Order: sequence, then C-alpha cells, then structure tokens
Amino acid sequence: MKTSKRIATEKRKTKETSIAVTLNLDGEGKSKIKTGIRFLDHMLDLFTKHGIFDLTVRAKGDLDIDIHHTNEDIGITIGQAIRKALGNKKGIRRFGSAFVPMDETLSRCRVALDISGRPSFYFSAPKRTRIYYDHKGYSIQDARELIKALALNSGINLHVDVLKGEDPHHVLESIFKALGRALEQATRIDSRIKGVPSTKGKL
Repeated sequence: MKTSKRIATEKRKTKETSIAVTLNLDGEGKSKIKTGIRFLDHMLDLFTKHGIFDLTVRAKGDLDIDIHHTNEDIGITIGQAIRKALGNKKGIRRFGSAFVPMDETLSRCRVALDISGRPSFYFSAPKRTRIYYDHKGYSIQDARELIKALALNSGINLHVDVLKGEDPHHVLESIFKALGRALEQATRIDSRIKGVPSTKGKL
C-alpha cells in the first residue's frame, strides 16, 4: 500500500515549558532527545529504538522548581505528534501489545493499546519508586503521568501493567520498551487492510 510520509512536528509553549517534537512513524529507531531530565532522555531513547520510530524532542522547562510540568508537557506534545503523523489511519493494524522482561529481576511489563480515537488510560505498577540522577529523581509515577498525557492526546486506549519487578530502573525500562513495541505494531501499515480497520468506517 502506497502511503504518504507519516511525519509530524508539534510545538507546545507555556509560561512553564517550551517543547518541540518531530516524529517519523516509519523511521529507523533514531532519536535526538534533550529534555533536561537525563533519565527521561534515556527512557525516550529506548521507546524510540524499540518502536523503530525517528523521534526528536527538545524541551526547556522550570526544572529548578520540579520536573512535573516539563514531564507532562513532553507527553502531551508527543501524543499530539502521534495523532498528526497517523493522518487518516488508513491501513494501520490499530492494535498492539508487548511483554518485555528485564534481566535478573524478572521485571515484566505488559502494554496493550488500541488506536481507537477514543482515548483512555489504565496503569498498574508497584508503589512509587524514585530513581535518582544528580540531585533530581524520576519515578514510576512520573512515567505514569507522561504516558497518560501521551495516550489522551494521541487518541489511544492504552493499558500498562507492571506484573513483577524488583529493580525500579528495570521496571521503567520495561515500560518504555514495551510501549515502543506495542505502538510500532499498532501503527504499522498492512497492505491487506483497506481503509480504516473499523466496521464503523472511522477511527
């Protein structure tokens, strides 16, 4: 199926943050990430690599106060870029899911999603765990807020379940890797699908 390029650029500017995102759904897993939150940079690199997207994120925010505004606004902007890059959604597989284990901790994460146009978000994970880098931290709760913003702004019904995990670093890695893999499945073009994959004729 011949399709147009599925590339989108989105910007978001508030009194608290300035975010610029460029996404190519049909990329090669290349990332250029600079959020000011070093651990999040690493997570978005993993998301991009395992989703086989090309993703550029440039963010400036009030990190001297807290990471919350920057973190959430990055999720909003990536979600908007996904929605725009999907275009009319013709030929996409729509559904995606992934399990990702992580090393000796047996951390396991399950992500399942539906590009339905009816966004919702469900998240189950161990209690808030903080990972430190420099003098700041990034937690499972921070990841939850970013991914929630991504889901609601992209039009995706998204479920994230961390089934087991001891090492908080590995738990977070498994979440972002699984999210990338599930999204890659769902956004993939299938030549057998004519129009949008819905009996309603619209997503």
